[in-house]
Amino acid sequence: MTAPGAHAPRPSLLLVDGHAYAYRSFHAIRNLSSPSGHPTNAIFGFVKALKTLESSLAPTHLAVVWDGGLAADRLALLPEYKAQRPPMPDALEAQLDGMVSWLAASGIFSLCRDGVEADDAIASLASHAAGSGVDVVIASTDKDFLQLVSPRVGIINPNDKTGRIWSAEDVVAKTGVRPEQIVDWLCLVGDAVDNIPGIPGVGAKTAAELLRQFGSCRRLLEQVENITSDRIRTSLVEGASNLLRNREIIRLKDDLDLQVALDHLKASPPDRGRLATLYRQWGFRSLLAETEAADSAQGTLDL
Repeated sequence: MTAPGAHAPRPSLLLVDGHAYAYRSFHAIRNLSSPSGHPTNAIFGFVKALKTLESSLAPTHLAVVWDGGLAADRLALLPEYKAQRPPMPDALEAQLDGMVSWLAASGIFSLCRDGVEADDAIASLASHAAGSGVDVVIASTDKDFLQLVSPRVGIINPNDKTGRIWSAEDVVAKTGVRPEQIVDWLCLVGDAVDNIPGIPGVGAKTAAELLRQFGSCRRLLEQVENITSDRIRTSLVEGASNLLRNREIIRLKDDLDLQVALDHLKASPPDRGRLATLYRQWGFRSLLAETEAADSAQGTLDL
């Protein structure tokens, strides 16, 4: 409850890329298992990472978003889209249900829609919230999210040890282009992670220089005769159709109707009894002690 005369905290939304944090936790921690012998390394890392994020950012709203499969329209445009990715390790897949159970017990909204990529769901939630005047932070390692950065939308990357929230200035410093040019920049450079080929001979710096000069890929193709390099001009002419195709694949969908109201993303009080049960099951003694201490303190306050 807000104290008399105090102002309620300004609404803020933290959107977490679930699979990105699950994979990162799985590879960061090794050889951790429950008393029954089941792997728990990814669960432990995931829990610690989410608790750290929530503690440092103190959002009023929070959601973890999961991949529901590859978008059919992207696969139709490029059947090789993300085809090179190896299957999820069995030991990680076996822990996903545990992460979702922990989120439910913690009162954190978890979203997964069949056929909807997490990137698109996050983009749509962020767009809706920002349009409602809510500040948004997206937690992910995926550079595709740089295209969403705006005065109301920032990015926090767990690989960035500074822990800062990236703004448009950070995007320019990192890539050489503005957030609204990130899609075109990636179209030119390509994205090896998603198996999207770029324009041969055009690297990150060259792409940034071209976009600073021409503004967009469309204008670049319209004025291709003004490019001084014969090699790059030829590559662009030969790859024009791929460039336009890439734009349809890389641009995130920010207008999906996910049937999720902002109020749904408010954190609920944790079910400490359920959390304690999960921590005992997994053998997380320190987290169990924290939960029992909080439960005891709450019981004292209730008296």
